[in-house]
Amino acid sequence: MLVRIRSKDGNFRFELSPTSSISELVNKILETTVDADPSTLTISNQPRGNETKVSGLRGRSLEALGLKHGDLVFVSYQARAAPSTSVEQGDVDGQPSTVKSVTTKNVWDAVQEDAVDSYWRSKDGKIPRGRDSRFCKHGANGMCDYCMPLEPYDSAHHTEHSIKHLSYHAYLRKIAPTSSSDSASLLPPLAPLTYKVKVPCPSQGHAPWPAGICTACQPSAITLQPQPFRMVDHLEIASTDIIDRFLQAWRATGLQRFGWLIGRYEAYDKVPMGIKAVVEAIYEPPQEGELDGLSLGVPWEGEPRIRELVKSASVPLTIVGYIFTDLDPTVEDRTKNVYKRHSQSYFLSSLETIFAATIQNANPTPSKSSPTGSFASRLVTAVLTATEDGQVDVAAYQVSEQACAMVDADMIEASVDPGIVRVKEDDQNKDSARYVPDVFYRYKNEYGLEVKKSAKPCFPVEYLLVNVTHGFPQNPSPLFRSAKFAIENRPGLEDQRVESVLSALAKIGAPDIHDSRHSANDDGQKRFELARWLSDMHLVSFLGTTQLISESDMNILIRTVTSPTLLEDTTSLDALLATDGWQTLMTFTRESAPQRPTSSAPDSSSRMDEDIPQDVFDQIAAQDSDSSRIRVCPHCTFENEHSGSDCEVCGLPLG
Repeated sequence: MLVRIRSKDGNFRFELSPTSSISELVNKILETTVDADPSTLTISNQPRGNETKVSGLRGRSLEALGLKHGDLVFVSYQARAAPSTSVEQGDVDGQPSTVKSVTTKNVWDAVQEDAVDSYWRSKDGKIPRGRDSRFCKHGANGMCDYCMPLEPYDSAHHTEHSIKHLSYHAYLRKIAPTSSSDSASLLPPLAPLTYKVKVPCPSQGHAPWPAGICTACQPSAITLQPQPFRMVDHLEIASTDIIDRFLQAWRATGLQRFGWLIGRYEAYDKVPMGIKAVVEAIYEPPQEGELDGLSLGVPWEGEPRIRELVKSASVPLTIVGYIFTDLDPTVEDRTKNVYKRHSQSYFLSSLETIFAATIQNANPTPSKSSPTGSFASRLVTAVLTATEDGQVDVAAYQVSEQACAMVDADMIEASVDPGIVRVKEDDQNKDSARYVPDVFYRYKNEYGLEVKKSAKPCFPVEYLLVNVTHGFPQNPSPLFRSAKFAIENRPGLEDQRVESVLSALAKIGAPDIHDSRHSANDDGQKRFELARWLSDMHLVSFLGTTQLISESDMNILIRTVTSPTLLEDTTSLDALLATDGWQTLMTFTRESAPQRPTSSAPDSSSRMDEDIPQDVFDQIAAQDSDSSRIRVCPHCTFENEHSGSDCEVCGLPLG
């Protein structure tokens, strides 16, 4: 007979004989669970109540228990305690040793979430409303249906304010109102989406895929639909200088560029329980740019070093996404660009969408609301592309969980048409077995009716995208105050050299700046210039590769140069000036500094022509001094008497 089982692990069916012992059913149930404690296993004929421990039913047959063909049995259990770690203590005064048992918590309880998640879990997230003079008939301290706070997922509020997606935490409150608390007794409500065949099959009735497959292990048919929530609601660029500096490479070469967005996550007040990604810098990995694209390696060189470095900033930073250019100047006017990404073509190409899904799969978000301890990803895809009037603007997106699951199951591929995604065919090759279930999508036909259509062999890429708004702050306050140092991995265009660093430090007079405890009358202007020059992500990253500064001193360096009060109170430099790494850097700066030129006028003992007046020698010396200020920019080859440390034409450092 067929016995149906329902537990927190899902629904299952087992073929058993009416005379089978309850122990056979228990063994099959345990195979479907995750680390269940058999002693706590209970069964019931109701979803709630009437639970009976199976340990008290041993020896009885299914028929004797009253089970018939097709009956549904509700199963519950507690997870088995993790293997205890025994710590033995030696005998003391002849007393026997004691053993302490240490047990671990659930996977999701041990997850360290981002600070913004901890912030929203501590809030109720309700949307406050003021007293309505038309309908509220109560006093100032009263409350009614017209003025009581709304839930963060209230659909009318989202429609009124043109908010297309729920925020991540608003979505959590909607699907599980009590999931916001940290109670360990609650089952996490978010299950990561997967379209892979379950191996081994839960039914254990056949050989594993690709040798066999059944309804218990094969994925269900997929219907593509807009994702109701988004992991990040807004992308904020801390300063326009960050984008301008990134664009300089494209302006100089015409080749497309790629960069990783370094920043942090903060609460976003324009959306109920919203989250925004704040970008503080762009790190450019090794890459090969082309006029119509680029190629790069993933994972990229130096990724572990950069991730560890930015964690030590005054506000811990991480990688919040990536950005790339897709700009093509028009033939008629080279100052304008081709408008190619719009509703009549595409926003992200199919190839870019699959790349975004791959990156998001590799960077999941730690979450206490998922049984695996992680869910989805907060990495944002940003594109610098042309607007309708030919100017350059940022567009930001994420790809849906369905897109990530389809890429993870190797179900889709890019097509020649950038706005179309192709669905792959089944492949039962032993080494690369692929099962592709039926895929459908809905659209409105010419009569305004919703039609369901098969997505095989292809479907529009827009079904996999999630829009993310973007912008710049009205009052910029970036952590990095400078963006003038040469950017990494721009060979032939910008070169990062130790000599450039030492020259700039000597020009500022850094070797003469000491800890304020030893030099109370230190030059404040020098400190200000040094602080502003050091506060550059590309400079800090480069110093970490010179081996002149130790790892611990690098942590002090980045923490110092990202201090919010760095330019207002330059005494914050004291911790950096006292490090061994800084002293080493200053030693090299002193040794590499050029000697001060002496007077061009010869002394009386060596003068070759006594008839030449002294003012002639002074004039020659002045001309030599003027000619020494003539410098050639290594980037644009402009030769002139530059007044500052940057080229007056291209704006890049003279080096």
